[in-house]
Amino acid sequence: MDNYKLVETFSEFKDFKNIDREALMRIIEDVFRGMLDKKFNANTEEFIDIIVNVDKGDFEIYHNRTVVEDDELKDPAREIKLSDAIKIEPDFEVGDDVSEVLKIETFGRRDILALRQNLQAKVLEYEKENIFQKYKDKVGEIITAEVTHVWKRELIAVDDEGIELTLPRAEQIPEDQYKKGDSVRAIVKSVENVNGSPVVVLSRTSEIFLQRLLEAEVPEIYDGLVTVKKIVREPGQRAKIAVESYDDRIDPVGACVGMKGSRIHGIVRELRNENIDVINWTTNPQLFIQRALSPAKITEIRINDDNTMANVYMENDQISLAIGKGGYNIKLAGRLTGYEIDVYRNSEANIDEEDVDLQEFSDEIDQWVIDSLVKMGCDTAKNVLSYTPEEVANRADLEMDTVEEVFRILKSEFEQDAE
Repeated sequence: MDNYKLVETFSEFKDFKNIDREALMRIIEDVFRGMLDKKFNANTEEFIDIIVNVDKGDFEIYHNRTVVEDDELKDPAREIKLSDAIKIEPDFEVGDDVSEVLKIETFGRRDILALRQNLQAKVLEYEKENIFQKYKDKVGEIITAEVTHVWKRELIAVDDEGIELTLPRAEQIPEDQYKKGDSVRAIVKSVENVNGSPVVVLSRTSEIFLQRLLEAEVPEIYDGLVTVKKIVREPGQRAKIAVESYDDRIDPVGACVGMKGSRIHGIVRELRNENIDVINWTTNPQLFIQRALSPAKITEIRINDDNTMANVYMENDQISLAIGKGGYNIKLAGRLTGYEIDVYRNSEANIDEEDVDLQEFSDEIDQWVIDSLVKMGCDTAKNVLSYTPEEVANRADLEMDTVEEVFRILKSEFEQDAE
């Protein structure tokens, strides 16, 4: 190990490490100072100068001593014999100060190897701490990174400084598809030290990601004129956002949606066509539930005494709208309002005594078919038969052959009763 190898090491740090110039100079000087203090068993700041040139990737060490008579040498670290001084420069006299270049080769191979390893460890430690502090302050912010690896749908990406970031599968929208070289936008969800190394986790499924996208697209939110009160999401499927404005002249919903949907469309595309409902916030629970279940039209809402459940009544043709595809509309409405919402037909209180609950037919009709019918708002036999087979097939997303068989089974029940 020689001086060239150490200079080469510094050059690597200068060119490739995510570390600023001043910090690198400080680390190099501290590492050298530690080795010299140990070698001289003293505080070498009093008699040794270390000059680091990060730009060139090299360094110089000067040993400063005072010239003394040969027989008066007491402290070799701070003093030099006159006979040795004049070998450096013939004009030196007793009492003069001598600055001699201290060559790294004089330390020995073991010291040099330890110096290099210590330097590498210190730079790595600084980098880890620097990354942790940088991203600790960025939690909740949107960043753009470049995908470098895709492993079982977990993404590894790097930012513009080459810092490695992770986007786990659970934090991706189900419809997300990325390959190496793609750009990905996400929020910084968390940064943690794992086994001494910082792990930066990104998220595209967080409600905060949607809020940051809104702030970027809607100036009224960024400026504080419109407030986002609450966001709930089923990533990639549907989201509901409650907004409020303290200025009567500003329509908060209109501000978020934009002219002809201009503001919301870009967000929808970013979220892989996630349907976004923007509604006006209100402290009136019945009105809030009504808005949250939009586009369904409600005729009555009954909230229980402990304000945890709401029974919502509507016409048959509105039930499927209230529930929504996959049940997302009613699920998100419940999370947005804080109520457990149950949907009923307007005639629920006066159910035909001769009607039969669909679950009674589970021995003849597959459960998944019954579930599909219930989702469209039909939970009794006569409720299903009030529609045409074509309407049921379309609303419940069932094959026509399946619907015709369901109608045959249900009709036969009432034909038997008639006999």
